[in-house]
Amino acid sequence: MPDTILQMSREEYRRWAQGQPRGRFERVAGQVVPMPAEKIVHALLKAAVWRALDDAVRAVGLLAQAFPDGITVEVDKDTDYEPDALVNLGPRPGLDEIAAPNPVVVVEVLSPSTQSIDTGDKLAGYFRVPSIAHYLVVSARRRQVVHHRRVGDAIISAVVTAGRIVLDPPGITIEIEAIYGEVGL
Repeated sequence: MPDTILQMSREEYRRWAQGQPRGRFERVAGQVVPMPAEKIVHALLKAAVWRALDDAVRAVGLLAQAFPDGITVEVDKDTDYEPDALVNLGPRPGLDEIAAPNPVVVVEVLSPSTQSIDTGDKLAGYFRVPSIAHYLVVSARRRQVVHHRRVGDAIISAVVTAGRIVLDPPGITIEIEAIYGEVGL
C-alpha cells in the first residue's frame, strides 16, 4: 500500500481494493488498514464457524445467509470491517454486492496482532450497526467464545467454553464443539 494513501471515501476504497493483486484490507476512519497474514488455526476456526452458522441457518429454513470472510460490514460512512464470518438476515444480496445489507451476527477469530482491536474498537463499532444483535469473538488459543449480544440498549457479554450459543435473533443455535472439534483445541 503506498504511503501517500491517507484517507479514502468508501467508493475510492472499493475501487482501490479491487485493483490490489493480493492482501486483505479494512477501512477505519477513512484510512486503509492492511490485515495481517493468518495462521492455519485462524483459517480453520473461520471455516468451522462459517460452517456451523451455515448449517444452523439451513437447519431452521431461515431467510438468511451465512457468509465467510470477504463480505463487508459498513459500520459508518468512514469505517468498513471485514469479519471472519457473518449472518445476513433477509433475502440474499445481489451476486455483485460486497457488503451485507442486514448483518445480524458477526464473528472475529482472535489473532495476537488484532486482539485489542477485535475486543475494543470492533466491539463498539459493530454495535453501532442497528441490525447487529450478536458479536462472537473466537479464541485461537483455547476453547472459548466471548458472546456479546444486544439486549435493548445494553450489550451483555458471556464467556462460553462448552455447549450451545443461542443466537436469537435470528433464531439459530451453534455448538462450541462444531467450532473447535476438528481444530484440536
